[in-house]
Amino acid sequence: MQPKLPATVDVIVVGARCAGAATAMLLARAGRRVLLIDRGEYGTDILSTHALMRGGVLQLARWNLLDRIIAAGTPPVTVTTFHLGSEKLRVDIKPKYGVAALYAPRRTVLDRVLVDAAAEAGATVCYGTRLMALSHASNGAVDGAFVQDRTGHAFHITAKYVVGADGLHSTVADIVGAPVLQTGRHRTAVLYGYWPDLPVDGFNWHYGATSAAGVIPTNGGETLVFAGVPSARWSETIAAGRFEGFVRILRETVPALADTISARAERPLSGFGGRTGYLRQSWGPGWALVGDAGYFKDPLTAHGITDALRDAELLADAIVDDTPSALAEYQRCRDQWSEGLFEVTDRIASFGWTLDTVGGLLERLSREMADDVKRMVERVSVRAAVTATA
Repeated sequence: MQPKLPATVDVIVVGARCAGAATAMLLARAGRRVLLIDRGEYGTDILSTHALMRGGVLQLARWNLLDRIIAAGTPPVTVTTFHLGSEKLRVDIKPKYGVAALYAPRRTVLDRVLVDAAAEAGATVCYGTRLMALSHASNGAVDGAFVQDRTGHAFHITAKYVVGADGLHSTVADIVGAPVLQTGRHRTAVLYGYWPDLPVDGFNWHYGATSAAGVIPTNGGETLVFAGVPSARWSETIAAGRFEGFVRILRETVPALADTISARAERPLSGFGGRTGYLRQSWGPGWALVGDAGYFKDPLTAHGITDALRDAELLADAIVDDTPSALAEYQRCRDQWSEGLFEVTDRIASFGWTLDTVGGLLERLSREMADDVKRMVERVSVRAAVTATA
């Protein structure tokens, strides 16, 4: 049964996917009164390649949620292999920071786990509820929201903060006029689907001359297979049909896999024509953005969920601190920590490399991810020390 919408809360979080649900959970665990709304329905799927890098797994483990991901039948990944044409580079996932494996949960698993944890912590969760407008105090600060429930009834809810976690086409970002501070230059179009019983060992990332592919084991004994090309090739790729275009890209990149896929029954495919990455201004008086609403980069490096979980904690801590300087620090950290990964992802998405040079970009990507995890661990240690001496 849908809970009743409260009249007043500390924080309204708009969007109950991984960024919004994680932010709501952390705020509720910190004792804040939180309303988490989403215009969709509980447990539905969404465009995603699912892969969690070490930082994302680390967050779930720290929040005591990784066991739920594992219990849902998400297979552990202990090896990642990069295929650069005929060259193969195998990287074993070594235990570090308490993380012994990577995972790629379906969003029907991950988002539910995070939403359930938010509700357990005391957040009010309302699906089928749409943000219509924001309200403002006399000084111009956001002080609440007008929402519409699934029956069409409108409500005004007052709040100290409204958080937009509502994705690429964020209503919150549009209403507050959040400016884009930095944009990428390149974008990848992606087609993907799921196949059962594919022989696969861990994450596999394939790079061809002008295409890329990924093979990612996920829940239910299925494997996600994606194929990516520069967005300029999107129309050409799907002209004769999505499945035909999908197999054609795979044949350019992983011929043996293309043979395997084309010999099996056709499966439904999801597609994304591409979007140039960006970093937006993500805080202001009474409002903030998290996840794709504030920061989006090309999906080719499969780091979006990991960044969303990282930034959820940065933002939740800033809101708990409840000062403009804390919110400014949230964005400063997010931007500074994201800069290198954003830039190298954009270069990989350019497909302006060769098979001889892409290896250097992937090595840089790996260093950026390792540095990000190290910063997260150090930050947690510092905050724990400050709390212990307060």
